[in-house]
Amino acid sequence: MAAEYKVEIIKRETIKPSSPTPPHLKIYQLSVLDQLQPVVYGQVVYFYPKNDISSERRSHRLRKSLSESLARFYPIAGRINSSTIDCNDEGAQYIEARFNGLLSTFLDQSAFSSTVLQPFLVAKMESPESGTWPQLLVQATFFDCGGLAVGICMSHKFADATTMGIFMKSWAETSNGSGQTVFPEFNGASYFPLIELSVQRPAVELKKVDSVMKRYVFDKPKILELKAKTAGDSVQQPTRVEVVTALILKCVMGASRSNPGSPKKYALTQSMNIRKRVDPPLPENLVGNVVGYFAVRTEEHHEEPALRDLVALLRKGIREFTEKKAKRLREDDASAVICRDLQEAAELIRSEDTKVLIFTSLCNFQLYEAVDFGWGKPIWVTVPASESHSNVVTLMDTRGGGVEAWVTLTKEDMASFERDPDLLAFAYLSTKNSAV
Repeated sequence: MAAEYKVEIIKRETIKPSSPTPPHLKIYQLSVLDQLQPVVYGQVVYFYPKNDISSERRSHRLRKSLSESLARFYPIAGRINSSTIDCNDEGAQYIEARFNGLLSTFLDQSAFSSTVLQPFLVAKMESPESGTWPQLLVQATFFDCGGLAVGICMSHKFADATTMGIFMKSWAETSNGSGQTVFPEFNGASYFPLIELSVQRPAVELKKVDSVMKRYVFDKPKILELKAKTAGDSVQQPTRVEVVTALILKCVMGASRSNPGSPKKYALTQSMNIRKRVDPPLPENLVGNVVGYFAVRTEEHHEEPALRDLVALLRKGIREFTEKKAKRLREDDASAVICRDLQEAAELIRSEDTKVLIFTSLCNFQLYEAVDFGWGKPIWVTVPASESHSNVVTLMDTRGGGVEAWVTLTKEDMASFERDPDLLAFAYLSTKNSAV
């Protein structure tokens, strides 16, 4: 962030649930998927433009509706204790802050990176407190112009991205008074019970390296071009996530091969919401970590694969994951199947002869549509990307129906990646937010 910008903390308080948790709900059992997650906070920042509602009234509405939401999502207000949550109504942390500048100036600044987003988040992603308490931290930062940033940190030990979205939508509905359409279900452990783990480790371990992160935007018209270019007999109607993922993978492969000593094998892993992929489907509003991981490997060959072939490879990987693995997650050995899949993913990522690109897609999560607290929809929603791990890509929606990609690579790979003509034909490097 530029030197003249400053975020000043005005006050901190603990928001308690509006009503106590009943005695029979005091202990919440985590699932095996929860248990396997790393001790980190999931993070997201929502930026809202100036509104006629005063900062004091907006802050009051946020605090009041948060208290009511914590009563409905009672485990979030508790303390994690190994494999359970003590639902003791300790509450969530609420921080109010001031930004000495304009929201428009902040969004239009150059040299934009995830580092400039950290002042809008009260905790860093890798924080040991995320494994105990508080599970939820909210920072409301008011700009001089009346704009507002709402930064969320939620423990990954309890919540995947879908759960964060469920909570945020419910909180927004409570705040704007539109009526609840979200009815959370808290029985994840009944579907994925704890089992004895041979090795206690996070779901995925990543090496910290000297990396570079850059943000690329694929506008909707360019995505339509990509879809037309990659459609074929194997995949007649590719999705925008498939075509953007395939293009980034292709360009990373090309960048890596231009550097001496790089691996000749490549693979891609991606987390996936499995609520709708099991048979029969799980409840839509099942909270917790309800994710699986699928991986695809490219064949070793001297020439770069065609973009259409990579799209077909991705579609095949998703189909095989759904048919061969996800549908088994309604069986008695669901927890064991999940543990084996996670172990395979971890081994793939640790392999020395294969470069693995780790994708996370938050597209179609209604990041813009669902979180209106009563003063309009956000003008920008973003998830800070890690800059300490390489070969990581995060995809998000733009307001105009495009895709925003945060790409983190080694310095050597990024130097070639950012010059790739195929990439630049469909995406542009975004250092400002005016067009996002």
